[in-house]
Amino acid sequence: MRSHNGLNVEVFSDPVFQENGLLLWCEGDPDCWIVDPGFMPQPDDIVAEIRERQLRPKALMLTHCHPDHIAGVEPIRLAYPQLPIVAPRGEENMLTDPAANMSIQMGMPVTAPPADRLIQPGDVETLGELEWRILDVSGHSPAGLAFYCQAVGVVIGGDALFHGGIGRYDFPGSSRERLLENIRDQLLSLPDETVLYSGHGPETTIGHEREHNLTLRAELDR
Repeated sequence: MRSHNGLNVEVFSDPVFQENGLLLWCEGDPDCWIVDPGFMPQPDDIVAEIRERQLRPKALMLTHCHPDHIAGVEPIRLAYPQLPIVAPRGEENMLTDPAANMSIQMGMPVTAPPADRLIQPGDVETLGELEWRILDVSGHSPAGLAFYCQAVGVVIGGDALFHGGIGRYDFPGSSRERLLENIRDQLLSLPDETVLYSGHGPETTIGHEREHNLTLRAELDR
C-alpha cells in the first residue's frame, strides 16, 4: 500500500493479464473506490482487503471496458449489490457484449452488469474530500479515461501510458493518432512529480516517462 498526501492506493495484479485493479481511499475516511477489477482471484482479494480495513465501497470506477479491466465487476457486485458501476460514456456496450469487448474472440467471453452511471472527459468525481478530474486518454480503447487528482498528485491512467511503454492501438476502435495526442496533451502536460498508476506494470511518474520512455519517444517522433 502506498500513501500520497493522505490518499491510500493498494494495487492488486491478476494472474491472467497482470492487470492492476486498484483500491483507493482517504486516510480517516471509510469511503473507497474500486478501479478496474480484473480476473480471479483479484476481485476476492480486493473484497478481503475492504473487509479487513473496514472500508465502505462508494463506486466501482472503470477507466475502460476491455475484458481484463471488467472481468471482476460481476464478482464485486455480488459482494456489494448496491455498488454503482461508473464507466466511460461511449464504451457502455462493451460491458454487456463480449463481441464488443473482444473477449469472445479470445475464447473466454466476459460480460458485466450494465453501467449505473456514465462519465466523460471534463467531469469531476469525488472521493472523500478529493476531487478527480476526468481526462480523455482514448486511443487504446474507443473512449478510455484517466482519473487525475491534482491535490495529491496522482493519476489513474488505465492502459494509455505505462512504465516504459504505451497502450496497444491495433484493436477495433483503437487509434494510434488519438492515443498519442491524448498522451501528449492530457498526461505529459501534468506536473513531472505526478504519480501514474497504469493498468499494467509498476507505478511511475509523468516526469520519468517523459524523459525515459523510449517507446513513447519513438512513437512521438515518427
